[in-house]
Amino acid sequence: MRDRFDEIRREITANDEAIVAAVNRRIELVIELWQLKDALGYATVDPDRERLLREHLAAASTGPLSPEGLDRFVTGLLDLTKKE
Repeated sequence: MRDRFDEIRREITANDEAIVAAVNRRIELVIELWQLKDALGYATVDPDRERLLREHLAAASTGPLSPEGLDRFVTGLLDLTKKE
């Protein structure tokens, strides 16, 4: 039982590392996108795109993350991305 406990903790750590790597990559892509938007004269923030992203992620999520939890996660991710 202790082996499984340690294994779960290792998996959680690996998962957390993957999340951080994915967020870092997202920020890199957003920086590049914002540079292109600036060159093209587009607004940085696109509320319609954010709405579509939320709808897409809600449809893609199979749980156990609740819709409310997903909404809080996406809000936090978008806020973080805009600040970075």
